[in-house]
Amino acid sequence: MKDKPRFTFIDLFAGVGGFHQALESLGGECIAFSEINRDCVEVYKNNFPGAEDIGDINKWKEKGLPKFDVLCGGFPCQPFSKAGRQDGFKDERGNFFDVIIDILKEHKECKFIILENVRNLSDKTENWAHIQERLQELDFIVTEEALVLSPCQFGDPRIPQIRERVYILGIRKGIRDKKRLSNGCIHLEELGLQNLPKKGSLRNGDAWNILNSEVVDKKYNLDDKKVKILNIWDEFRKGTKYEPSNVPIWLDYFGYKLDDNEFYKKKDRNGKVYKELPEWKQHFVDKNRKFYLKHKGFIDGWIEKHNMLEEHSVYKKFEWNCGADYKFLKDTIIQFRHSGIRAKRPNFFPALVAINNTPVIWDKSKNLYRYITPREAANLQSFKPDYKFGKNDSQTYKQLGNAVNVEVVKILTEKLLGFAKDDWNKKEDK
Repeated sequence: MKDKPRFTFIDLFAGVGGFHQALESLGGECIAFSEINRDCVEVYKNNFPGAEDIGDINKWKEKGLPKFDVLCGGFPCQPFSKAGRQDGFKDERGNFFDVIIDILKEHKECKFIILENVRNLSDKTENWAHIQERLQELDFIVTEEALVLSPCQFGDPRIPQIRERVYILGIRKGIRDKKRLSNGCIHLEELGLQNLPKKGSLRNGDAWNILNSEVVDKKYNLDDKKVKILNIWDEFRKGTKYEPSNVPIWLDYFGYKLDDNEFYKKKDRNGKVYKELPEWKQHFVDKNRKFYLKHKGFIDGWIEKHNMLEEHSVYKKFEWNCGADYKFLKDTIIQFRHSGIRAKRPNFFPALVAINNTPVIWDKSKNLYRYITPREAANLQSFKPDYKFGKNDSQTYKQLGNAVNVEVVKILTEKLLGFAKDDWNKKEDK
């Protein structure tokens, strides 16, 4: 006979099941989920065949929802993301929060809410105030301030990822234990999170903890062209004794074979000359120009030798975010970006994102550069070792980039449940 679950939950904007794994591991049972991306739905059902698929959440009234204790979900982030216009709740996609409110109005049996969104959601005071006000109107006690957290802050070597996200936690007033939660808001002190290290102070993580020990398929090996460009930039670093100065190198702002008069009158890719640029950009240009003139003899020969302005024109920008602690690209975590290459310290991986800039590492066991595998990306998001993904790696990277970190959600959910009376699932204190 199946044990009675500790609680029931609905999983909205479910993706491939990050919330589901976290809440299920705490004794929860998912009774319904909503996700419109069919590739995600296929993965979700493959891992959780018993969960009811309610389809498009905009049609929830037609479909109907069973009773539940917890509502969770990472509602769409485009209205708040830096990649968009950041119109917030003015953007029609911001209305998904209103859908959540409508569901909570009808399902007064819901006792806990756990939501996630991008860091930018909290940047505008009006966005956070809107969220607080709407949830408090429904008798939820929520966090006083936006809860911005990154997996690496929790000190667990299994989740070495810098990935700031906003978490929204709420508990119905009627079931809270006033000894555990005495105020009208949830504070960091009550969550036990007031002493988490700041992102900028993190130094001791070990990114290699997420790598798999088994043989990695050769399809993840970096192609010859990209290996070549990494070797070219390593040559540049050695030849110029390049030390980072908080300003990335960009060949467009060297002024190759131009005198100062020609260089400062030349228009950039946006049709602006130096004096028309904002102050921060002028500082950037000056740093690059000064560096070029200091190492002109080497750089001119290096540019010509590798035909950098034509053959490798998409890799003209180089960011070394490793300080003086590391000497070679093989010791860093690398990303191939639209404008060039970025190298970061191997303490923590940069956030997995939905676009395709999968981190590259030097695999010492194979003596070559390769991408981290989908399974290793899943490790970064704390997904179960036996989690089953689809056969399309590109889709899997994207799905994981959109997912929540399972371990972070698990930690927060456990703390939230701890604010309730011991018999919360039996009755409410009206």
